[in-house]
Amino acid sequence: MLNEKVIDALKDKVNVINNQDHYIYVVGPIRLPVNLEGETKIFQWYSWLRSDDVEQGELSLEELVEQVNSANLADLQQSSVLVYGDFKEADQALIRMHSICHTGDIFGSKRCDCGFQLKQSMKMITENGAGALFYLANHEGRGIGLFSKAMAYVLQENGFDTVEANEELGFADDTRQYKEAISVLKQIRRKPVILITNNPKKLTALEENGASLSGRIPLWGDVSEFNEKYLQTKVQRSGHLGEEVLV
Repeated sequence: MLNEKVIDALKDKVNVINNQDHYIYVVGPIRLPVNLEGETKIFQWYSWLRSDDVEQGELSLEELVEQVNSANLADLQQSSVLVYGDFKEADQALIRMHSICHTGDIFGSKRCDCGFQLKQSMKMITENGAGALFYLANHEGRGIGLFSKAMAYVLQENGFDTVEANEELGFADDTRQYKEAISVLKQIRRKPVILITNNPKKLTALEENGASLSGRIPLWGDVSEFNEKYLQTKVQRSGHLGEEVLV
């Protein structure tokens, strides 16, 4: 049994989204001070967890906590969103749907531009005054997972581009989906958003899933000898918007 202090602390911070064929449990907002280029910026953090067991119905707070503490979630991956400013009501808000990149985001790898895009989009959001960065944890390697991504890197070192490497391992070029993140977005903001992206598939996903979109901002940078082919492949093979990266 949860004690009353735990229930009081969590009851207004845990919400559920009913998506008919599954539930999404959202915890937040949680105050999160972030070091961004030497300055402390205050974000509001949310995380969410999907449950496909719709037959048992919506879980109570106590049932949810009981399931979570017995599920060893550290072996799985959960996504989250980092919100800045008055995201709900601001006239203009930026969002970034950022796919996890273990090598780029954590280690600062220059084989890709992911670490640069993560930090730069957070900077753009704070400079704008309102926005949200969705960190999508099941998107590693465009959806193939970290171990498979490592094998794809081996193929890339043997002449394959990123699309070819995924396909040679039996995967599609890009298996990522954004439906859950968009459900969370629509819960925390109803007004239109401006999407930070070079990927037209993200624009299509927002439109098809009923999110209100008012524009797009491109995000290219950190081009080097280590990722030039990777970036060119994004444009030439994956349809990303950015002819300037080919120059």
